[in-house]
Amino acid sequence: MIKLGLKSRSRRVVQESFMDVEKSKICLGKSKNKNRKEEIGENWSDSCWEGLPMELLREILMKVEESESNWPARKHVVACAGVCKSWREVMKEVVQRPEVSGKITFPASVKQPGPRESLMQCFIKRNRTTHTYYLFVSLSQALADDGKFLLAARKCWRTTCTDYMISIRADDMSKGTDTYVGKLRSNFVGTKFVVYDGVPPHSAAKMAKSWSTRMVGSKQISPKVLTGNYAVAHISYELNVLGARGPRRMHCIMNAIPSSAIKPGGTAPTSLDYSPTNPFFRTKSDKSLAIHLNSQQEDSLILRNKSPRWHEQLQCWCLNFHGRVTAASVKNFQLVASSENGPPGPEHDKVILQFGKVGKDVFTMDYQFPLSAFQAFAICLSSFDTKIACE
Repeated sequence: MIKLGLKSRSRRVVQESFMDVEKSKICLGKSKNKNRKEEIGENWSDSCWEGLPMELLREILMKVEESESNWPARKHVVACAGVCKSWREVMKEVVQRPEVSGKITFPASVKQPGPRESLMQCFIKRNRTTHTYYLFVSLSQALADDGKFLLAARKCWRTTCTDYMISIRADDMSKGTDTYVGKLRSNFVGTKFVVYDGVPPHSAAKMAKSWSTRMVGSKQISPKVLTGNYAVAHISYELNVLGARGPRRMHCIMNAIPSSAIKPGGTAPTSLDYSPTNPFFRTKSDKSLAIHLNSQQEDSLILRNKSPRWHEQLQCWCLNFHGRVTAASVKNFQLVASSENGPPGPEHDKVILQFGKVGKDVFTMDYQFPLSAFQAFAICLSSFDTKIACE
């Protein structure tokens, strides 16, 4: 009995000593990690990443940008821009705008004009239960793929109008947050719409009267930008005298885009240097474009829907969507430059925006210069709204 008691006591002593040693190791490890983190924070400027030669850094990041050309791999390009300030500055120079590259990378791309020589292929998914709409850029030629999320919108009913609140986040579409991008507002009968940008589209933009005007800024943004409602487009649907059998007639006045944008060498303005959530959203506005858009409608780009032709065999109105639309719908349309912009030319035959149905709640949206993804999305949202006087 005595031997067992001594053996048990010695075992307890050894176990307690072992536990004390392990606890001391853990505490020592935590202390070392804490000191290491503090040391890294204090000496970040002396790290290997910060001290990398600019020429070598630029070459590395250029190879990353070229190799990761499509989503989801393109997320690594965004990650590189978030390493430090010097990396971010290089990536802003390396990554070209959608107008040139045909790629959407940073959140700023949704406010920048699309590619000049081809249509940016996107699609919209509708949720009938929550009255929300989600815009994705296509990752392949397939009509139904997962896509890369770009924008979201939620339908809100008012007493005399309807608003579609547009956000860069799928789970937050309220105007009072920094994710707010803009909105689409319709009249009571759904025949006239106004697209509002949350920030000035150019330095000459005038803000519509609104009680919700506020100042938005963060540590990365200086000075603060006055946000509110800046009208960038007016959309109207004309009365359809042919009844439900005839197609809709659309008329869009793009107040933020000059009529000269569709001509060879034409340019279109982008939003001012502003970011709702991070410095990646910043864009450099072309100040030389501010002079025209104070603005009179005759100086603004005017779009109209391309007239469909009647197909005798099918007994329906038809448009050539080149395989991008597979279901007949009164919502389907193609927008081209109106003859009101000047003498007819080749630029008036080019489709700038097309929208059509491919499934019960899935629609394709293809756009190109001078429209941005935000503007194209807002125009397409107007097609979802009920139009009592047009149908």
